[in-house]
Amino acid sequence: MEQITNKATFAGGCFWCMVKPFVEYDGIHKVTSGYMGGHLENPTYKDVKAGQSGHLEVVQIEFDPLIFSYEKLLEIFWPQIDPTDDGGQFQDRGESYKAAIFYHNSSQHQLAVASKQLLVESGRFKKPIVTEIREASVFYPAEDYHQDYYKKSANHYEEDRVKSGRDEFINTNWK
Repeated sequence: MEQITNKATFAGGCFWCMVKPFVEYDGIHKVTSGYMGGHLENPTYKDVKAGQSGHLEVVQIEFDPLIFSYEKLLEIFWPQIDPTDDGGQFQDRGESYKAAIFYHNSSQHQLAVASKQLLVESGRFKKPIVTEIREASVFYPAEDYHQDYYKKSANHYEEDRVKSGRDEFINTNWK
């Protein structure tokens, strides 16, 4: 039987912290750190971090929609971010660290807009929800040392995650 694979792409600040929440589910085939949304072809981490490429740090998820729905991916995405922050995410500041949902087709676009509207209507946050919903463009995988960083450099990953304030925010605002 042929495997069905769709793509979902999310920006949530530093891509190191956005891989682990998605990888451990049946139906998720691959999560790749990379860059999307900018004007520079084949950007490097240095280019993106400098803020001149227009790209955001993203994770691209390859998934089987018959096993794991796009709606479920959205349910995992939102609680990983501060959707009211348009200047980056947590300790990572600047354009390349903004949160965004990149949709790959009209169905994803409709589902992303609906999920954002549900969050707005929930009243969970006092400030406006500013996370952008953008059409997907060319995806550039990040350098190998960024892939599965939470496994390859577990100690540094954990230290950085604690220092970032991400977990504290999640526990205060999403639990």
